[in-house]
Amino acid sequence: MKLAVTAQGIDLDSPMDPRFGRCQCFVIIDLDTEEFEAIANQSLMASGGAGIQSAQFLADRKVDAVITGNVGPNAERALQGAGIKVYTMASGTVREAVKAYKAGKLSAVSGATVRSHFGMGRP
Repeated sequence: MKLAVTAQGIDLDSPMDPRFGRCQCFVIIDLDTEEFEAIANQSLMASGGAGIQSAQFLADRKVDAVITGNVGPNAERALQGAGIKVYTMASGTVREAVKAYKAGKLSAVSGATVRSHFGMGRP
């Protein structure tokens, strides 16, 4: 199973990024092998559609679930359409997020947690 965590850096001790579509990086962990890769988010500076593009990016990499701080309505619909479950965690490191997921301490969300364009810094 592949799990993605939105991150501000490239390793397991990096802080989580609270944004989904405009996170700095995705750390993708194979929970069966414990191997991971960190990939810079190409949608970070997109003028629009960052959440949908990020969801497609994770779907292309066969990710099963993602842990993030927040997810907007367009991204949530795209992730749901791709069969990717969304879990939220307020803060911590990538390693702590994986540990919480494995321990069953996170619950899947059933909708957006913020409004559209939240990650662009708009009020």
